[in-house]
Parts: sequence; structure tokens; C-alpha cells
Amino acid sequence: MLGWALTFLVIALIAAVLGFGGIAGTAVGISKLIFFVAIALFLISAIAGAMRGRSPRV
Repeated sequence: MLGWALTFLVIALIAAVLGFGGIAGTAVGISKLIFFVAIALFLISAIAGAMRGRSPRV
């Protein structure tokens, strides 16, 4: 997911340099959304893994 966020960020930068403000703004918005979703999923996964813990070896 972070790869997609980075891709949209690069698209936004290129569009901004070429003068396409609307496309750049939309790409930045999508990039931010994907980035925060990826961070949220990471935190949920980390908390679930910590709660599950390690099973004792017998």
C-alpha cells in the first residue's frame, strides 16, 4: 500500500510541475488517504499481534 501512496505522490509532483493543479491536488488527496489507511492497518496488525502473544513451547 505504501508503494501505491508513493506512486500517487510522484504523479502529483509531476502534474504540479507541468501545471495540472487539479490533477495534482486529487493525486495528493488519494496519496494521503492510502498512506493513512496503510498506517491504520499496520497499527491494528501490531496490536493484534501483541495481544495474541507467543505460545509457550512445551
